Amino acid sequence: MTCVTVLQCHHRSDIDPGPLSDLYDTLGAAGADQAICTMLEDLAQRLNIIHVTRISSGFDDLTDRAERMAVIAADIGLTEVATAAHHLSDSARQRDGIAVEATLARLERGFDMAIGQIWSMRKG
Repeated sequence: MTCVTVLQCHHRSDIDPGPLSDLYDTLGAAGADQAICTMLEDLAQRLNIIHVTRISSGFDDLTDRAERMAVIAADIGLTEVATAAHHLSDSARQRDGIAVEATLARLERGFDMAIGQIWSMRKG
């Protein structure tokens, strides 16, 4: 008989509320919501491009794409997403396929959790 164990990650993504508060203070509720939507959409597109890049060209372009994603994530306080993107870049630079796949999965989970957390923190 085979035993199946399901592992679940029960942690929240690290978010620095400072950049979000700055956006709301500077742009107001509607402007900040729009800016956050735009940045989250950009991050989602970058994550998709990272997947395509990984499949099509392996490690070659992954480093720069992950680093650009890290910068944008840090700009809106997505600490865990930025850290995972930096780690993905490091793994790609080392040409470590297993680490790239594991870190990419971590990046996806962190991004998914961060989206929900950002909207629960919003001021508008």
